[in-house]
Amino acid sequence: MIRSLLVLVFLSLATAAFAADGFVAGIGDLPLMTGLSPVDAGHVDFDSPGGRIVISYAKGNFDAAQVTEFYAVTLPQLGWTRTGDTSFRREAEILHLDYDATPPSLTVRFSLTPLQR
Repeated sequence: MIRSLLVLVFLSLATAAFAADGFVAGIGDLPLMTGLSPVDAGHVDFDSPGGRIVISYAKGNFDAAQVTEFYAVTLPQLGWTRTGDTSFRREAEILHLDYDATPPSLTVRFSLTPLQR
């Protein structure tokens, strides 16, 4: 019984660590491109009457075209439709990618907002 409990706790901790490293903070089903690291400062995550609003940042040694290409290929597999160069829509949500290039790194701003009707 204790052994089973310890295994369960270990698996829970391992899953939490993977989720934190493998996905964009606050958007649990949006993969974080390998090589990008989450930036803790400035993260916003809350629900509004119209839907959830999330702003999250990640940083890495890429150029904007590489990040855009990764998400242009990856997001449609997850149900997102590309609506612009760096904009995607899924159901009633819009995802925007914005970039700030300060060599040698690139900061990516992920903005998830409800679709305005």
